[in-house]
Amino acid sequence: MNDLNKLKYFKWSLGDRYDGWRVRKVDAVFSVIPYFLRTRIDAQNFFEEKLPIDEIEAFIRKHKDEIPDLSIMHVVMASLVRLISQRPHLNRFVIWNKIFARNHVNFSIAVKRSLSDNGEETLIKPFFMPSDTLQDIVRKTKLELDNNQKTGQQNSSDTISKVLGLLPEFLLRFVVFMLLHMDKVGIMPKFINKASPWHSSIFLTNIGSIGVESIYHHLYEFGTCSMFCAMGKKSKEFVLDKEAQVKPLKSILLKFVMDERICDGFYYASSMRLLNKILSNPEVLLLPPENVNIDEGVGKPLLKSN
Repeated sequence: MNDLNKLKYFKWSLGDRYDGWRVRKVDAVFSVIPYFLRTRIDAQNFFEEKLPIDEIEAFIRKHKDEIPDLSIMHVVMASLVRLISQRPHLNRFVIWNKIFARNHVNFSIAVKRSLSDNGEETLIKPFFMPSDTLQDIVRKTKLELDNNQKTGQQNSSDTISKVLGLLPEFLLRFVVFMLLHMDKVGIMPKFINKASPWHSSIFLTNIGSIGVESIYHHLYEFGTCSMFCAMGKKSKEFVLDKEAQVKPLKSILLKFVMDERICDGFYYASSMRLLNKILSNPEVLLLPPENVNIDEGVGKPLLKSN
């Protein structure tokens, strides 16, 4: 894992992991909940947001020359990174009944190398900083795509999957069992963590790009991902405006599945309202945030938020 992509807000303390700091300052209820809701499947919350895209598409047309590869997905990604910069609890994860604050921001994104039923699929994991602008998001994502887009090309995730697939069943069960338990105590090899799509801030899938409506996708038990976001296809409907006039409205549906153990419902609801506010004014993504909030549950910060 690239140290340049780690957030150096806190010193390492006993009980921390190489991919996250232990959250020690938390309400008593939240310190107990992970012992009762022991899996992410137990703790899944579902939320959807209908995203009007007329203004976003106008924004993309306005900035297509300065940001040539800009798409709606990039705007959504940049908005989520900006959201994490202001609402750091969303970047927490629960493992082995303990809550941790992730020390990096990254996305897992499923990518088709060719658009056919038998086309190769791979996963990319771009890393971001909370202070990144929309331009940074587009550039870093494009770099990952360019490095993984060619048919027949293999990244670390592909290589590990291929090696595991060659193992006999009894040995594969043992290896997976060991990886699961090593991850629980934070000693899983770092190269596995770096390659694993299940160790990320957000798992994002843009199934709308193949003409499919958004779905609620379950969270994974293996790994540390606490949020899954699925983007659906563009749709058009007719609505009444403030003057009671019928007008067309284009939108896409974002569906989220989230681990309720990392923060309470009010925090989630406030975060989704903020996400809606950011998406309704994407111009703010062209500049870094005025400040980056850090997770106060970890302890005394090494650095002040910037």
